[in-house]
Amino acid sequence: MVLALAAASVAQSSLPPAATDTRGQVAAPAAPDLSSQVPAPRADDVKSIDALVHAVYDVISGPAGERDWNRFRSLFVPQARLTKAAEAADGSAVVRLLTVDDFVSIVGKAVKDESFFENPIVTRSSTYGRVAQVFSSYESRHAPGEKPFQRGINGFQLLNDGKRWWVLSILWDQERPDNPLPPEFSRDPSGNK
Repeated sequence: MVLALAAASVAQSSLPPAATDTRGQVAAPAAPDLSSQVPAPRADDVKSIDALVHAVYDVISGPAGERDWNRFRSLFVPQARLTKAAEAADGSAVVRLLTVDDFVSIVGKAVKDESFFENPIVTRSSTYGRVAQVFSSYESRHAPGEKPFQRGINGFQLLNDGKRWWVLSILWDQERPDNPLPPEFSRDPSGNK
């Protein structure tokens, strides 16, 4: 309840003065056109939740070299955030908030010289209306077939605007000795580890 009131207050404070129609009725403000603010997506990338999540993994994976960063940008709302939750050497929590362009800059430099392949292990989603929450455990490798050097869970928050699916945010944490993947996220549907 408190969050709903806060959201309504923020929404009202950020709206321009209400326009009225010819009868003096308050007209609904026009929704921003998100598509005009990002590169055009591949239609298959944004048609479903599964397609969108797969596209994120696909675009960041590959041999050393450039990635299709415009394809990556096309998957996200312009104000999207990518957030890494981690742990410092002293055990304290570390949170790193990134914009899409921050992520592109940091990861783009890293993958120019080093191959990186990330694939999902188990992906589970829940939807309500136009929103979806997806938990997707992952494995990271330097080459297909190699033993993973890292595993963790990506938490995706997605939105369907009536035309397509969008990534609003990705929050992830990686596996550590004191933070193993839960059993339900450490095996793929075929029972393999």
